[in-house]
Amino acid sequence: MDEDEALAALARARGIETEWWDWQGRQRLVSPDTLRALLTALGTDPSRPDEALAARPASWSPPPLLTAEAGEVRRLAVPADANGTVAWRIVLDSGECAAGVAEVTREAEERSIAITLPRTIGEGVIELSGAVRAATRIAVCPRACFLGRLERERLWGLAVQVYGLRAAEDGGLGHYGALAEAARAAARAGADALMLSPTHALFAADPAHASPYSPSSRAQADGRLVDPGALPEVAHLADLIGATGLAEELAALEALPLVDYARAVPARLALLRALFERFAAACPVGSPLAEAFAAFVREGGDSLRRHAVFEALHAARYRVDPAQWDWRAWPAPLRDPTHPAVERFAREHASEVSFHLFLQWLAERGLSAAQRTAQRAGMRIGLIADLAVGQHPGGSRAWARAGALLEGVGIGAPPDALNHLGQGWGLTTFAPTALVEAGFAPFREELRAAMRHAGGIRLDHVMGLSRIWCIPDGARPDEGAYLRFPKRDLLNLLALESVRAGAIVIGEDLGTVEAGLREELARRGVLGLRVLFFQRDRTGAFLPPDRYDTRAIAMTTTHDLATLAGWWRGVDIDVRAPLGLLGDERDEATARAERETERAALWQVLREHGAAAGEPPAPTSELSRLGIAAARFLGRTASALVLLPIEDAILSPDQVNLPGTVAEHPNWRRRLPAPLGDLLARDPAASLLAALAAERAG
Repeated sequence: MDEDEALAALARARGIETEWWDWQGRQRLVSPDTLRALLTALGTDPSRPDEALAARPASWSPPPLLTAEAGEVRRLAVPADANGTVAWRIVLDSGECAAGVAEVTREAEERSIAITLPRTIGEGVIELSGAVRAATRIAVCPRACFLGRLERERLWGLAVQVYGLRAAEDGGLGHYGALAEAARAAARAGADALMLSPTHALFAADPAHASPYSPSSRAQADGRLVDPGALPEVAHLADLIGATGLAEELAALEALPLVDYARAVPARLALLRALFERFAAACPVGSPLAEAFAAFVREGGDSLRRHAVFEALHAARYRVDPAQWDWRAWPAPLRDPTHPAVERFAREHASEVSFHLFLQWLAERGLSAAQRTAQRAGMRIGLIADLAVGQHPGGSRAWARAGALLEGVGIGAPPDALNHLGQGWGLTTFAPTALVEAGFAPFREELRAAMRHAGGIRLDHVMGLSRIWCIPDGARPDEGAYLRFPKRDLLNLLALESVRAGAIVIGEDLGTVEAGLREELARRGVLGLRVLFFQRDRTGAFLPPDRYDTRAIAMTTTHDLATLAGWWRGVDIDVRAPLGLLGDERDEATARAERETERAALWQVLREHGAAAGEPPAPTSELSRLGIAAARFLGRTASALVLLPIEDAILSPDQVNLPGTVAEHPNWRRRLPAPLGDLLARDPAASLLAALAAERAG
């Protein structure tokens, strides 16, 4: 074969798809330059593809962690020269044992043995002897994720943006204390779930980096959302405000309709620093609170400490030179978390490092308290956390080298009907081979962090468990390729962590989804996402309620789409048209004509199924009839869970986030007009939720 053919063969062997089908049904080939860049990112030298293809590992060893469904017959590769039989023995940590003898068989160039897994889920060790001697860890996983009440009940809940929640003296930025109050209010209205925007760690030193889907680390929490009044045993909020002289600034920020991160975050951190100082003075070593903090730090281990060191180091470098926002621009010694220079910095700035550990501790307490509040108030699921699809390559997780992350490659999406140029999200993700070599530990750590204080988890862009669109640094979004992942192992571990945590799993499956994936996810108990606007047949007609999937979540909209009121009024067209975001083949007049047709089609299905009556409301009119009809319609769907975004419960026309924009739209900044409890107690939300609750109970 010629060099390009060998390069393509090598790419396929490393999990890179060398062709793809675009949204118009055309086959596209991945360029050799893209293949070389992705192979390099995966640690494979693409300069001699023939030699790389022919290369064999110097010695054989089993993977650090083998996963399988309980009771499954799983094949395990053995050395290429193995013959005869292999005795195997599994000892789970629970003490349960299983054993057998398997014959070595050969398929193509690979030799393997078949092992029948025990039916009890758990982890342990598998030992091989006879023709092959080896030992490795094994995870025996459940067949499906936890479903709990959703196995037999039709529930509903709300979705909120944590930063947009209001509370007394919140300083213009939501916090975990406001989240607990929001959970109590939602439960009082009859909700069984409260889905959140991601609460991953961002960058304390850079308030402008506000997108919750662009985290510094998915394994740690956003310390900027800590409630300064969360430790009344140490100091009351009023005392901290008085000591910092921030009363006027906080009041001014609270009066704003948008979060002013440039002012709100420094003010919040000033209050938290004052609280930290009071804590250090009032809680000596040996006191209950000090011991609780110390135990949290010990349990967090290196992962937690490195994040805290990164936050302190990032602030110091960014303060010296804004061009050093990204750790890859730091002096060479500081780019290595194990370098003595980093440890020296941590010793010299021990108090600053401790402050960031303190923020993580309070975040943990705050999220835990919010979930307890939700459950005690009667919610059958409680909080649903959101796990972003990736993390920023300039963040703490990438710096710590703890995440088995790709370098030199970003992730995104290929061109589609809404984004003809494709999307680059400015994020990175796991390197598949490195993830396997790490025994999937980074993946499991992030799942556990998200599930620790939640009754559910939403996986952003769940298609990434199977494959994800990777774009070499410096390339256009349409110059990428799909990179495949060990889907079976990831789904096995997702099910195991879900069952252990008692947390449902929602997979955001909007966009380009490969054939068969939705069905496989449903089989494994991962609930898909069904958005009202997109639930149509090939003629464009909206689907009736009984056509919604039972193993899915029904929603009116998502944070990346127009709100219900905004869609009906065409506010999204008003915003997108001047920015050139309507699509290459659509002008404003065409978009408005299409929307008029779509409005009529939506109202028709609402009327046909008893959710609405009479003529549709005019786009300029009060839209309570529309909101109640949509809530009633979704309530009647077959979906196990309906989640209503708070923006639709209050019929806000304003979109949370407008993909493709940065400063052109107030992304991730909109605040609720009042505390959630006040909003839910009055119309339009009170009537919408009453209609939804009645249908779910029927």
